[in-house]
Formats: sequence, structure tokens, C-alpha cells
Amino acid sequence: MAQGVWDPEFAEVASTLDATVAARGEGGASVCVYHRGRPVVDVWTGERDAGVAWTADTLVMAFSTTKGVTSTLLHQCVDRGLLDYDDRVAEHWPEFAVNGKDAITVRQVLCHRAGLYDLTGVASTALDLLDWDRMVDGVASMTPALEPGSASAYHAVTFGWLVGGLIERVTGTSFRDVLSSQLVEPLGLDGCYIGAPADQLGRVASLMRGGLADEMAADPGELVEVARQLGFTVHPDLIAAALPAWVGDLPIEESLEIPIPAANGCFTARSLVRIYAALAAGGELDGVRILGSETLRRVTEVQNETEPDLVLALPMSWRLGYHGVITTAGVHPQAFGHQGLGGSGAFADPERDLAVAYLPNALGSMLAGDLRLLEIGGAAVRAADAV
Repeated sequence: MAQGVWDPEFAEVASTLDATVAARGEGGASVCVYHRGRPVVDVWTGERDAGVAWTADTLVMAFSTTKGVTSTLLHQCVDRGLLDYDDRVAEHWPEFAVNGKDAITVRQVLCHRAGLYDLTGVASTALDLLDWDRMVDGVASMTPALEPGSASAYHAVTFGWLVGGLIERVTGTSFRDVLSSQLVEPLGLDGCYIGAPADQLGRVASLMRGGLADEMAADPGELVEVARQLGFTVHPDLIAAALPAWVGDLPIEESLEIPIPAANGCFTARSLVRIYAALAAGGELDGVRILGSETLRRVTEVQNETEPDLVLALPMSWRLGYHGVITTAGVHPQAFGHQGLGGSGAFADPERDLAVAYLPNALGSMLAGDLRLLEIGGAAVRAADAV
């Protein structure tokens, strides 16, 4: 049974968490929901390791859910006047201006239109991903696989070094220090890391991957089948380039101390939701402003609503660094967030002043979230609408 606290009006969220963990039959998960600027759900259940109960401070590596946090850091740089979305990346990162990338803009990077999705052009083994300088220098020297600006093609892993490298260049500060000073300290976040300190690794839940790596190698998973059924075109070659099968060889536990800003953030649901709660409330939470209202308005403008992403095969309704939100309660046009491989995700819904974060350790096989997040989000939306 779920432990923690929840408002009676949001009891469906807690019961949905219980049901999803029970249905999986292994692992555990945590959920946190903010509504109108205050926590209304903070619950967890199941096991963080075989035979070890989930606790209130359990951390989870959240795959691409990390991109939403990384993007928020770049938006803060825009808010501080360090760069703008229509700047050329090369204005701030001179080494980037090679191999046809001189005209690529910050906006194109954030909405996956830079043509730089091909991880195989930067790395050949999973261990390469653990070398920060190699990967940042590598994405700066890439050649676009598509004409920049011509289409969205999800930068599944390269996104992190593109955005993280840009953040370091405009701030003159390490990526980890920017995360700490701009989000963790102002919002008082306990358990929000992209590159976790060694003394925090004991809090991290073990990922129960099942056949995830095998499915990535053989078939990109349920999302592609959904795309086929809806009549969208699937591009297996692009998927294999953006997320090659050898990524499944990454030694997860050994990698957590190295920042991979597209993929290996370690969060509690409680820390993750506070970031989105601030965004849902116009950029401010508990008297702390993390983003100006005008910057937030620009961030959340839909960049390409109906065009299918070539890698993910579905229309993602990309904003700048976030995508659109669907739950079992419907499509939410004002909402934005980011999901991750295996099931995690978080989103903000300014229309309802609602934020939701969900972190499981028993992974599904979809490239971008799964039905558990849709169910958790739907329960939260229904409760918010009923209050």
C-alpha cells in the first residue's frame, strides 16, 4: 500500500500508484503532485531493490525526463540575458561553427530540429558516454544528418551535451554547479542530481530493466507499434542512429556520477515536481522565482504541433525543450513536460496550476513514457478539476 500523504480529493492518485506497481509485480515508484502551489500528493510504494522497501528519500535515474530539467537551466540563462533562442549556437560556442552548423540556432537545438540526433557519429561504445569533455567536443564537431531546420528528429542522447555544453559556455560554470546554484539551492531540492555525488549513490533505486535492452536492439518498442497503427511512418534507421542498441550496455550504476544531461538525472519525485510546480505557477514557487513570465511564455509556445518527429514517429508538440502532454483525462493543450524511456516523467499544467512527477524503477519498453504515467497524470487532472 502507498505510504506518504495525500489530500482526500487526490486519493485516486495514490490508489492508481498502488495499482500500477501491483500490476507490474516488481519494483516500486513514487509520485508527487502540486496543485495551486502546494503539495497535495507525496507517496511511494514497492521496492527500491529486491527485498528492500522504497523510502521517502529514494532516488531514481529517470532517463530522458532529465531533458526537462536540463532545458529549464538553459531557459534561466535566457532569462539572465546570457543568450537568446534565435541566437546562433556558434555565437557562444565558436568551435560549433564547423561542418555545416554555423547557422544552427538555440531554438533549433531545443526543439530537436538541428539534425544532430546521430549518436553513432560521436561515440561507438557505451563507455564513450562517460567522458564529458569527449562528448561535448564531439557534438561540437558533428555534421548534421539532416538539413538543420527541415524536420524534428529527437536528439535522444546528444541533446544533453548540446544543451549542457552551451550552458557551460554562456555561464563560464560547470553544468553541475549551474544546476546546484540555479535550481537545487533556490528551491531547496533534496535529491536532484545530474551527475550524482558519491555519497548519494546509496539512495538510488536499482533499475529493473527486464527485457528493455533486448527490445531496444530488436524493436524500438510499443511506441513504434502505436505509430504504425495510427498511420505514421517509422524510420528504424533514424531510431538506431539516435539510440543505438549498444546504449543498453551502459553500466548504469557506474555511470551515475558522470553528467549525461539527456539521460541520467537522479531525482526524487518530490524534487522534480517542485521545478514543474514553479513553472505551472508562472515561474515562481514559495516566493522563489526561477523563470520570468515572459521567458516562460516564449518557452511554452508550440513549435511544431502536428508534424511527426522522425525518430519518435509521433507528433510530439515540441515546445522549447519540452513536449506536449496527454493523460487518460485527455489532451492538455497548455501543459508541457518531459517523459523518459521506461516510464518516468513530469509535467506542468498552467491552466490548472498543477504539476505531476512520477518515478518508477521497473521499466517499460516505450521510447517515451508508458501508460502508467498517463494513468497517474489522468488521476491528478481529474482530481484538480473536481476541487
